[in-house]
Amino acid sequence: MDIIIRYLKNSSRIFIATHTNPDGDAIGSLVAMGLSLDSLNKKITLYNESPIPAVYRFLPSVNRVVRNINNENYDLAIILDCSDLQRIGNAVSIIKTIPITINIDHHVTNTRFGNFQLIDTSACATSEIIYRLIKQMAVPFNKAIATSIYTGILTDTGSFRFSNTNKAAFAICQEMVELGVDPYNIAQHVYGTYSLGRIKLLNLALDSIEISDNGKLSIMTLTQDMFNETHTQPEDVDGLINYAKRIEDVKVAALIQQHWNGKEKSINCNRFHVSLRSDGTVDVAAIAASFGGGGHSSAAGFSIESTLSDVKLQILKLTETM
Repeated sequence: MDIIIRYLKNSSRIFIATHTNPDGDAIGSLVAMGLSLDSLNKKITLYNESPIPAVYRFLPSVNRVVRNINNENYDLAIILDCSDLQRIGNAVSIIKTIPITINIDHHVTNTRFGNFQLIDTSACATSEIIYRLIKQMAVPFNKAIATSIYTGILTDTGSFRFSNTNKAAFAICQEMVELGVDPYNIAQHVYGTYSLGRIKLLNLALDSIEISDNGKLSIMTLTQDMFNETHTQPEDVDGLINYAKRIEDVKVAALIQQHWNGKEKSINCNRFHVSLRSDGTVDVAAIAASFGGGGHSSAAGFSIESTLSDVKLQILKLTETM
């Protein structure tokens, strides 16, 4: 960690990015890292290729996150919460022009990209690692940083329900509350309200659920037509897979989400993102890795270009080993 801190303190123009379709940990760690470097008078750029999900737009300084970037002669790149560099999207080409890349993550499937790595698979969230890094840099925590760290840990542990919940999750969150974080306020933003469109999307998603013959796998599907019908965006998908996961006897839930733009749309072949969730008895990180993806043993994902029927067929084959 010492050499990473040295680069952070000696760099002046820093590019900070996290994965597309960001979750609470991705956005929380991104903002916390950026605000801590602000206090060291660094010129920073916060980047995410995807729109910020509505439930996280309350976070301080989240409006500084940009979706498009040009090469601005950065001397350092920090990639957060990404098991693979490709997960940041089109900005990979910019990263290749930056002299030093630091990879900070907690996924077991991390490919160890970058010049320096700060990877702790025992951490409950990347936000936990950022918390430790800020401490080591001797940067004082303010309420904005604390709010971002708290949100990252709260969401990545599923409100302290997931198996990655550790002692640090509670200890850090307690410290953040002592710094002024309001747990009720954050919970209201993250879990309290939904748009009507999201409720309609949820209804369609629930109707799409299919169960494997042995009852151990559930598949939920979201097509572009569903988004169009409900006037929703990909960021409205956050958390929907949990409904498929909580079905009795299901060991693995899969959410197949269709992606396309105007130039790529085809009736024969589309690009899909597949999210996988496990009850803990199946290592979905290994499954995702076999498709070129990654994640944790209980939560992982991958992207694939295929037909919807073929994607479902490949996922249903997973039941043969359950």
